[in-house]
Amino acid sequence: MSSSSPTLPRLFRVLLAALLWAALPAAAQAPQPSPQAIDIPRWFSNSLLDFKDEIPEAARAGKRVMVYFGQDGCPYCKALMKANFGPGPLADKTRANFVAIAINIWGDAEVTWIDGSHTTEKALARTLNVQFTPTLLFFETDGRLVLRLNGYLPPERFTHVLDYVIQRRDRERSLAEYMSERLDEPPVPQRGARPYLMRDPSLLARAGRGRPLAVLFESPSCKECAEMHDEAFTREPLRRLLAGFDVARLVPGTPARLVTPDGRRLDASLWARDLKINLYPTAVFFDAAGAEVFRFDGYLRPFHIESAFDYVASRAYRDEPQFQRFVQARAERLRAQGRPVDLWR
Repeated sequence: MSSSSPTLPRLFRVLLAALLWAALPAAAQAPQPSPQAIDIPRWFSNSLLDFKDEIPEAARAGKRVMVYFGQDGCPYCKALMKANFGPGPLADKTRANFVAIAINIWGDAEVTWIDGSHTTEKALARTLNVQFTPTLLFFETDGRLVLRLNGYLPPERFTHVLDYVIQRRDRERSLAEYMSERLDEPPVPQRGARPYLMRDPSLLARAGRGRPLAVLFESPSCKECAEMHDEAFTREPLRRLLAGFDVARLVPGTPARLVTPDGRRLDASLWARDLKINLYPTAVFFDAAGAEVFRFDGYLRPFHIESAFDYVASRAYRDEPQFQRFVQARAERLRAQGRPVDLWR
């Protein structure tokens, strides 16, 4: 048997699954898609979700495993599947280097995880603290997690993420540092005042403050950062939420030294590495005691940014650990009040 052929136990399971499927009545076989179903590209693996087998099998084929966590009705997932993974060079690059496997964060399909534990799709999403869809996990051939990408990135940025993993640049620098070098974009001019920002972002200690803190890690050339300030932070509902926070904007390297929320004196760039800041913007939320309670990174539209601040301000994270459920409940509540809700706006 060649090194790229499936192992006998796996082949047996595939054949058995096919026979059982063929034995079902036609009506039972027919998929029942959600009205807002996300179309997964056909080149994604028809996986049995046994990752103890998937990772070494991909390695024998000269590839690594990329796991996609998504859900129906997610506009970011739809954008990923159409703009990034639709026919074109970006999809070709992904297919050539990765075995792509999809997991539904609300699904009940059985999963055997890398450590051999048996679980379900939705239980695995909870265990891995998947708070955003899409979330992509990239694994090395030995099963080591190389990169976790929370949320959506447009194609012109996502292609550099693939290069970062393909070229194993994680051994040299963080993704944020790599992206800044590769993009080499001019600074984005600031539009308008930002009165919600702290005047001195180097003093972040929470002792005696009594307020939660949002730390925005940004790059001067980050278009998504500018969009967050110009679109999301100018909306009145979010402005009201911002009034309950201390909000600090940090560009790693400036200021050179700071006092962290838990009172340590540290270089800003080192703190960013300690926090594993991979993308700009990243917003890290700390409670009044200086403990991190939530974060988001990458590209988010205003409704989800507003929901993130509401999630922390209301301290809903203490009772609802899954941000996606909070967003869904919040959207339903706002619609019941007669307020329009567009998850992409």
